[in-house]
Amino acid sequence: MTGALAILPPLPPPPTAIGLIAGGGRLPLLIAGNLRRLGHEVHALGLHRQYDDALPNLCSSFRDVPLLRIGSWSKTLRSVGVRHAIMVGHVDKAKLMHDPWRLVRNIPDVTTAAAWYRHLRHDRRSHAVLRAIAEELDRNGVSLMDSTSPIPDQLATAGVMTRTQPSKQQSGDISFVWPMLSDLLRLDIGQSVAVRDRDVLAVEAIEGTDRMIERVGKLCKATGWTLCKGARAGHDRRSDVPTVGLRTLERMHAAGARCLALGAGDVIMLDRARMVEQADQMGIAIVGVPASTATVPTEREYSEIRVGRVLAPPASATAGL
Repeated sequence: MTGALAILPPLPPPPTAIGLIAGGGRLPLLIAGNLRRLGHEVHALGLHRQYDDALPNLCSSFRDVPLLRIGSWSKTLRSVGVRHAIMVGHVDKAKLMHDPWRLVRNIPDVTTAAAWYRHLRHDRRSHAVLRAIAEELDRNGVSLMDSTSPIPDQLATAGVMTRTQPSKQQSGDISFVWPMLSDLLRLDIGQSVAVRDRDVLAVEAIEGTDRMIERVGKLCKATGWTLCKGARAGHDRRSDVPTVGLRTLERMHAAGARCLALGAGDVIMLDRARMVEQADQMGIAIVGVPASTATVPTEREYSEIRVGRVLAPPASATAGL
């Protein structure tokens, strides 16, 4: 883990105005909808050419904002009474960080330029970028909150979440690779590993989970491999929380994967109920791995776990602790 663990403010009571800094994907839509149902006003900033077209209709106010003008973000949010905000959604980091014309396409304001100089000259990993953005927003009067606070029911839980059970091979593959994934997460290399027959097929890096899945499909023609995804210890939940969804399952099924292992409490499952239903239809097992252990329950122990909820800690989860 790099840096101190941030102490995040809790979600304030409604009808407090909440800001939403939105990238792409369904997660900002889910967050906005849940915040509205809780009674909050939602004032969103959509990152230019990143956000879903449906987002403005879910918000009390909406502004399209440039990607590299953090100072204008905080000024806009404060103007509508926002002091707490959530930042979620996909941004193509590869395009942003490694485009030689990025400064021409996205001219930064003074706040962003200062943050880049202070924090990002020597470390451009996701958590470093997030920390820099959070510090600058806080300096300008807007505090970022835990991005999962409006959607606790959408997080992976420990145990088997589907009726489809993992095979003995898949259970063994998860136990084999999870300690390796924990190290990769600690080093901030990637969030996912693909494994089959105790052999690492691929490791996610900057390309993202979807492209890694496609790569595995080309490398491994045999079906039944497992995708493991988690978050590093002390992961900063102000943004970039690992996320899977229906598209993940579709890509997995097309590429031959038949088991999905997720860090319990650490990975967002977009439209979780639909994900579980679709996974069963596809014959894909979804397993939540307890964050406190580097191993997972055995196949026999899985049979003693109620779907979606652990009745008692399995022996393998406490051995050696």
